[in-house]
Order: sequence, then C-alpha cells, then structure tokens
Amino acid sequence: MENVLPPIPAKRYFTIGEVAELCGVKPHVLRYWEQEFTQLRPMKRRGNRRYYQHHEVLMIRRIRGLLYDQGFTINGARHKLQEIAQSERERSRSGDFGLPVIDELDLHGDELGQSNGLPEPSDQAVAMVFEDGPMPEQIRQVERELKAIRDLLTVF
Repeated sequence: MENVLPPIPAKRYFTIGEVAELCGVKPHVLRYWEQEFTQLRPMKRRGNRRYYQHHEVLMIRRIRGLLYDQGFTINGARHKLQEIAQSERERSRSGDFGLPVIDELDLHGDELGQSNGLPEPSDQAVAMVFEDGPMPEQIRQVERELKAIRDLLTVF
C-alpha cells in the first residue's frame, strides 16, 4: 500500500474533506482517530465543523503510516507516538536540538524529500523587498538558514 500522498498546500486550516484527501483516508476514519489519539484536536466551529492545522495533517499522516504501512494496532500506534513524544521531550531537556533519528520517527518516505507545502519565495519577490539592488550576502545566508530550519520543522 505504498501510494504517494499529495503535498500539503500552504494553508492555515483544512476541512475534514481536504485532510481526508491529503492523507488518503475517509472522513469517518479521521473522526474515529480523534477519539483514539489525543494528539488530534481539530478546532471546531459552527455546527461542529472541524478545521485541522498543518501539524495535525502531519500527525494524521504519521498515524496512517503506523497503522496502514507498518501494521501497528491502534493501541500500538498510540504507544509508539507516546514514545516518540517522550524521546523528543528528553532530547529537548538535555539540550540536544539536533535532528531526530528518522528510524525512531518511522515516517513515510513521501513526507521526506517532498515539498513541504510551503511556498518558495521567488527571486523577483525577494528583489522587490530590496529595491536598491541585489540582496546582500548576509540576508542570503539568513534566508538559507531559515529554509533549513523550515525543512527540519516539517519533519515533525
């Protein structure tokens, strides 16, 4: 069942139908997973309409990978997510802010190396900010560092 999921668009909120398409599951499955996984708490608005944020879409993809691709039970996936969260807390307490071990996260390959759904600024848009001419090298360095940080954050 190694199908590639579409990239996540750069939006603040997603409806349950959009998340279902982005994650390859049906809406009723998402509602069920909300009951089973405390990490999933979409914002609810008028008429109990659910609105998911980017980090929740990533969490759903992680859950889907554990259940569908790796064969975990609901209980097993719940425990695995708790282990990952615990190791991340320990890592942050110890001051180790390096990359997490990919084997520990056990993410799909489709979440790694694909577009993270955030728009890339065009050189023309960046040049408009610096109307006096080309962007100074220090700014380019900061831009590269910020992009690297953004890429690291999308792994979670």
